[in-house]
Amino acid sequence: MATLSAPDFFSNGARDTGLGPELWAGSSAQTARTVIPLIAAKPLSPAAQALARRVLATAASGPDGAGQDPEMAGARINALIATGAVKDAGVILSRTANLERSPVLAQAGAEAALLSGADERACDIAESLVSGREDIYWLRLRAYCQLRGGQAGAAQLTFDLAQGQGRDATFGRLMSAKLAGGGDPGAASARNGLDYALSRSLGLDVAAAQPSPAVAAALRPSEPGLATWTIDGSDPVRTAMAAVAAGDLAGAKVQRGGLTAEGIAANDLALLDALIAAASGKPDGPTLDRLVERGSVSDAKSRTKMQNAAVLLSALDAPMTAHTRGEFAKFSAVEPGKATVAKATALDLAGDAKLQGETAMLALWLSADAGAAGPPVGDRARIIRALKASGLEEDARAFAVEGLLAQR
Repeated sequence: MATLSAPDFFSNGARDTGLGPELWAGSSAQTARTVIPLIAAKPLSPAAQALARRVLATAASGPDGAGQDPEMAGARINALIATGAVKDAGVILSRTANLERSPVLAQAGAEAALLSGADERACDIAESLVSGREDIYWLRLRAYCQLRGGQAGAAQLTFDLAQGQGRDATFGRLMSAKLAGGGDPGAASARNGLDYALSRSLGLDVAAAQPSPAVAAALRPSEPGLATWTIDGSDPVRTAMAAVAAGDLAGAKVQRGGLTAEGIAANDLALLDALIAAASGKPDGPTLDRLVERGSVSDAKSRTKMQNAAVLLSALDAPMTAHTRGEFAKFSAVEPGKATVAKATALDLAGDAKLQGETAMLALWLSADAGAAGPPVGDRARIIRALKASGLEEDARAFAVEGLLAQR
């Protein structure tokens, strides 16, 4: 009798992301195992979050060997939650069989349910768990669920057992108030889904709590999608830039059409044109020529910004004349990258080989190393080129626009 292969957890997707089932073909499982947990642990820029959500919500057989690993499946769900894609996480979990057989995957499912307000679903997961039931997370959740179900005595015993195993002052005061049916529970907590659910059930002001990065991302009111940014200012150029940042490319073009060079700084117009070109996916030579020109003649502070912008637009394959290349090669004020030579080379190689999953993971690795502000221009340009080369053009444009906005 033939042996059935283990299920591939990554083949369960959340939505049509525009990426195909071969997303992870040929990609390094070791890189995925390194990077996916980082996505849940480190703050990312909006462009990086959008890339992570898109890749991790895709239905595609996982990297060789990693797709069958329940711990990797749980890490994928945690990463989606951390980037605000709680709905995507829930859809994937609803399509995942035998959730109760993996404590890691089950915990990710319970947290996703608690953060989306589906406490009953979280309690069902806890009740059906096959192994690991005495781990501290499950004891705490079970105490909460038992009390929700009217089993006050059992809840008290489970709570005592949990506190004896690992005393936690925050969980202790919240759960104690819940068990007592009154008293002062103190301030709300949003460290994780269970704290959030407890605080919400006690009627506490959760909005006033300091959330963990994952909870903050998960509780954002907007549905995750393409990355968007805001930009301060009300002058005509900044208004047009804000339209690009908000995804209103048509509006930005209309506003740009009404602007002339009279009374408007040449650098501002050059940057706005670069933003529109990058967002539209049509980085033209004349726009890059103007950036290179401004990068050669501007004052020291503006020169850096114009040179940075020129490098970012060039990474989208904007054509250069021989003269422009000569001036471009002289640039010395561009913000340098910080990635190791090996990591940067691996990104180049993955992009050239059109390994989309691996390219995305390496781009996210550089992004996680950089933090919420996003990677420096030297690394960002490399990310843009690799993403575009691998076929992830939408994400390459998002990284370019994000980087250009930072030059305003």
